[in-house]
Amino acid sequence: MDEASSCGSGGGFRPGVDSLDEPPNSRIFLVISKYTPESVLRERFSPFGEIQDIWVVRDKHTKESKGIAFIKFARSSQACRAMEEMHGQCLSPSDSKPIKVFIAQARSSGSHRDVEDEELTRIFVMIPKSYTEEDLRDKFKVYGDIEYCSIIKNKTTGESKGLGYVRYLKPSQAAQAIENCDRSFRAILAEPKNKASESSEQDYYSSVRQEALGHEHRVNMFPFEEQPEFPSFEKNDIRGQETISKRLSVVSRVPLTQEQLYSIFDIVPGLEYCEVQRDPYSNYGHGVVRYFNVASAIYAKYKLHGFQYPPGNRIGVSFLEDGSNGTDLLRKMATQMVAAQLASMVWNNPGQQQFLASLQFGGNSGSQLPQIQTDIVLPSCKKNAPPETAVKERLFIVFNPHPLPLDVLEDIFCRFGNLIEVYLVSGKNVGYAKYADRTSANDAIATLHGKILNGVRLKVMLADSPREESNKRQRTY
Repeated sequence: MDEASSCGSGGGFRPGVDSLDEPPNSRIFLVISKYTPESVLRERFSPFGEIQDIWVVRDKHTKESKGIAFIKFARSSQACRAMEEMHGQCLSPSDSKPIKVFIAQARSSGSHRDVEDEELTRIFVMIPKSYTEEDLRDKFKVYGDIEYCSIIKNKTTGESKGLGYVRYLKPSQAAQAIENCDRSFRAILAEPKNKASESSEQDYYSSVRQEALGHEHRVNMFPFEEQPEFPSFEKNDIRGQETISKRLSVVSRVPLTQEQLYSIFDIVPGLEYCEVQRDPYSNYGHGVVRYFNVASAIYAKYKLHGFQYPPGNRIGVSFLEDGSNGTDLLRKMATQMVAAQLASMVWNNPGQQQFLASLQFGGNSGSQLPQIQTDIVLPSCKKNAPPETAVKERLFIVFNPHPLPLDVLEDIFCRFGNLIEVYLVSGKNVGYAKYADRTSANDAIATLHGKILNGVRLKVMLADSPREESNKRQRTY
């Protein structure tokens, strides 16, 4: 039934198209008596949560109720609980037939869904690879009764892929888990087992989870380099003359919130900002995303184009002209990739680390590229503080996928002034920088944390005192 053509002016009103299905599954579809007034619906359903809209469908000509209504709640869990408790109930003693309550499907999708629908009870999550099924159950049992948990494992090695499913007994429990669990789990409703799109969920999260977690050992920061074809992107959509930039345009069949857009594109490292844009003339969602480097933008474009979020809604991603020189951006990206691969090759052979420290791009040719390749603006080099200077602040540095050479680190961290020493921890992807001034250390954190230099992503944060560090329990993942 076409909801738009059934709206009458005498009983309720049509919700705004921008918020009709935000958040997903927050609207219920009711089959009721033609004589049930809106006031009764509000009275019986308000105990389940904040009601944003009630819409009784009426005949366009007679203005009489058709016995169909929609109720829009503020949260998905409220709509699901209303469906669970009110389906099959009578609204008043005078009603001869019980009402039917379903979760209203998005306007761009198919039929409405009921209490038994698997799509409403099973969620798909990203988890640490060290998690067992018992760990997964313990983390999510606070939201309701769990039917089963499963962890996706590599068929050959039996190792966890860092992905899992949790099936609840009730839709409202699954909705509460998605709404309230830590954002690092990236929880979404899973597709039914018999749908092919479930494999796309696994492929997507498997390819980007390492960048999202940010602490895996020797992660390839440019995995698209090894993939000549991108399975989530149609071949006929690949255009040789396509403009390449750091900005992406995002189109969705259903409106996206700022939080949803951020959660999707923040999985790829290097996100600078994202912005939701409203189209008052359609129910489509639009957004603009910008990354700090072109490598992240290319990876996000080809991996996220066609991805289903929410499940059943495929998003379209394309490059957006930003005035940059595409050739120059590709040159920078290629330089970062070469730097990362050379550093990874040498770092895997500790006996050759001296070679990496003295390596200059360009060989013996007269045109040498700068040793530091990055998209951020670094201040000029400053004189180091004397070695005997008292340490005012110490920074802890995490490298992904491998440490930078020591001379490169000194060149980077001396630019904020008052640097005493920078050093690496042998055999680990971490290091420390000592400063004689707290302001210099804070400037280094503000400029470098989360940024990519020479193909290596840095995490820069204040270090604990040595005594506090010795008392800390070592991370297991």
